[in-house]
Amino acid sequence: MNDDRFHVYDTTLRDGAQQEGLNLTVTDKLAIARHLDDLGVGFIEGGWPGANPKDTEFFRLAQTELDLKYAQLAAFGATRRAGTKAADDPLVAALRESGAPVVTLVAKSHDRHVELALRTTLQENLAMIRDTVSHLRAEGQRVFLDAEHFFDGYKSNPAYALEVLRTAAEAGASVIALCDTNGGMLPDELAEVVHVATGTSARIGIHCHDDTGCAVANTLAAVKAGATHVQGCANGYGERSGNANLFTVVANLQLKRGFDLVPRETLADMTRIAHAITEVTNVTPNSHAPYVGVSAFAHKAGLHASAIKVDPNLYQHIDPAEVGNDMRMLVSDMAGRASVELKGRELGYELSAETSRELVNRVKEMESRGYTFEAADASFELLLRDTVAGERKRHFEVESWRVIVERTRGGELVSEATVKLYAKGERIVATGEGNGPVNAMDRAVRLGLERLYPELAEVELIDFKVRILEGTHGTDAVTRVLVTSSDATTEWSTVGVDENIIEASWQALEQAVTYGLLRAGHIAG
Repeated sequence: MNDDRFHVYDTTLRDGAQQEGLNLTVTDKLAIARHLDDLGVGFIEGGWPGANPKDTEFFRLAQTELDLKYAQLAAFGATRRAGTKAADDPLVAALRESGAPVVTLVAKSHDRHVELALRTTLQENLAMIRDTVSHLRAEGQRVFLDAEHFFDGYKSNPAYALEVLRTAAEAGASVIALCDTNGGMLPDELAEVVHVATGTSARIGIHCHDDTGCAVANTLAAVKAGATHVQGCANGYGERSGNANLFTVVANLQLKRGFDLVPRETLADMTRIAHAITEVTNVTPNSHAPYVGVSAFAHKAGLHASAIKVDPNLYQHIDPAEVGNDMRMLVSDMAGRASVELKGRELGYELSAETSRELVNRVKEMESRGYTFEAADASFELLLRDTVAGERKRHFEVESWRVIVERTRGGELVSEATVKLYAKGERIVATGEGNGPVNAMDRAVRLGLERLYPELAEVELIDFKVRILEGTHGTDAVTRVLVTSSDATTEWSTVGVDENIIEASWQALEQAVTYGLLRAGHIAG
């Protein structure tokens, strides 16, 4: 929200994009900006126009393709070069012409960096800051300043580091963000320095990296010490160990400290937004991320489940709905009746005490053989349905299956699977080819069943994991296979276990297809 009393400033598109393996196109950056605006952040740093063509193009397209409801765009750049004028510097001109209402300038505040990296004098560095800030202000843009390496600079030469802040503020910078660029600070020492900085004429912000694992804690400590502007990245993206996770920072300040940072309805969309951004970046989401991770409110131990059955808040620090997440009950060999009953209720079943006991016993017995249900919710739901019904219910029966793997004369490996099934009173024989035995079996099942169940055309296998279980050895080891499937709306996981990897794969695949048919509304016979 554009409340100038406190700023939420996102730097995913610039600092976050420096993460190893993360490569954003202009289209990606536009999509992420829309998601961040949906959250309600006040400022989105779009990149460094003039420094690379991609960022220049982003700001050009943003003027016509971004219709931001809450955020303002900020263009990032550096102060003018030594020995020139800001009005004549081409990179300053790119900032001026970016169309962004806000410019964030990075400036050296560490005396050794000024002398060794910029190769200029301390006084010239102050002149570079003063000239660039005042020039951009005169051109009608709002200016923020990132005081790079501020905390290390303060340790080296506190008087000079503070003079950088005063110079920028006097030249017209609205905010000076103190940057823990190396990420080496701890909360108590950082708070002391921030407190000193707030005694200057400058309005103070904070920008933290996570090299000590303290980026979020350092950001909160800075706010307590007087900072009124926080910077961070979606999902904690950034080079090395990443930046402060902006989602965690916002949730902590709003839900724990009472700050009114984003609208309540957009905060309740935070989990969706976090995961939508991972889809754009193609970075696997951290399932254990605070607030937005799929495991953030997942409960496994039977003791927890018993307490949650009485009152969910006994083992949860907030209501997950406040950030758009859900409580999840994980069923495993640690489960008791309460876990199973709560999981059944989550799936729409009110289980009797007798059914709960039977289900707990079956789960524990199967997990002792290598199954895992906390990672395979769909397999657990099928087991629950069978237990409630008192018998196995499926949409098709398997007569037999066969897989052949052949190396051709050209050296290519080809897999062929034949399945014989019974469905809706018909005997079905189907053969499929694939680049591996599981792929071939998947295609054969589809070929056989899609005529009777057209919805299977929408179901696809999207992940396949194999694990050799501990305590077994060599080629006779027991294998666990986890299959994740999707129907373009949601995903589900199923598990199979056997000494034969193909049989384990078949078990998981058969369940995946069965669950997909249940989702499509087909009643098992």
